[in-house]
Amino acid sequence: MTTTGTATPPTLSTGRRIAGVGLATASGVMVALQSRINGELGVRLADGIAAAVVSFGLGLLILLVLVPATRGGRRGLVALRRALRAGTLRPWQCLGGVCGAFLVATQGLTIGALGVAVFTVAVVAGQSGSSLLVDRAGIGPTGRQPVTPNRLVGALLTVVAVVLAVGDRLGDPGALALALLPLAAGVGIAWQQAVNGRVRAAAGSAVTATLVNFAVGTVALLATFAVEVAVRGRPAGGLPGEPWLYLGGPIGIVFIALAAALVRFTGVLLLGLATIAGQIVGAVLLDVALPTEASHPGVRTVLGAGLTLVAVLVAAFGGGKAGAPLNAFGRGGGPA
Repeated sequence: MTTTGTATPPTLSTGRRIAGVGLATASGVMVALQSRINGELGVRLADGIAAAVVSFGLGLLILLVLVPATRGGRRGLVALRRALRAGTLRPWQCLGGVCGAFLVATQGLTIGALGVAVFTVAVVAGQSGSSLLVDRAGIGPTGRQPVTPNRLVGALLTVVAVVLAVGDRLGDPGALALALLPLAAGVGIAWQQAVNGRVRAAAGSAVTATLVNFAVGTVALLATFAVEVAVRGRPAGGLPGEPWLYLGGPIGIVFIALAAALVRFTGVLLLGLATIAGQIVGAVLLDVALPTEASHPGVRTVLGAGLTLVAVLVAAFGGGKAGAPLNAFGRGGGPA
């Protein structure tokens, strides 16, 4: 396994980390928007798995055109093949798309009943704890990240914040049972971000890592959909005519590419917390501006969103050594 350094240049510990947190937060807002889109698509198709296939499939088609058309994408594919042959990148590290596919499937399956806010609290609960473990195990490209008090407090504050934001819905037993799916998806997100960061490091291209993610995810979804059709038959709903319902895939491309590029500067936990902050803010804005029957925006939701942002700041800037492993990676250290 690659040995990481302990001293971090100021440009990596401050400037790049701040920029990474800002971009990750913006990508989180996009995830909230994607959740609403894929959730509505699942309602229209009357099948969450079919909605996930459409979303991931469109994203894959775009990437199949984009990656070979760019010099960086072509170089990335060559570098990726070399890394797999040399054993510096393990085949299992290319399977992050399975977790992404599961997340998108849960969007289509549950958001129509849960709303974006309750969906988000379930994802966050799984993602926060899992990010700590993934960083501690050194699965991501930054290597082992210490579980400092600030990082632990930041993760715990995030869970408290989202519980505050949607506390009025947590007393519904039906909602809690359905929330187990996005909870499991949240656990997988941390691992997905870590291994996608490894693929990005091996390929030297975020867009190539995104193509791998979408290819693996689409295959997994198609296999699941085939089983579903064999058991239950075709979806009852037809393809809707509104173009905006097909934007989930392109939004996912931007999110996955950003996550794969940023995780080396932030670590898995900080990337996850910043993304969570964006998700919460985006969920609040969507529930306020475009409320649905399942959404219940209120003062507690806004307070929870504010506490989430505080949690990210605590984890990001409270401990100076949280980003230490970036030094070795910045000098060219690669995945194990």
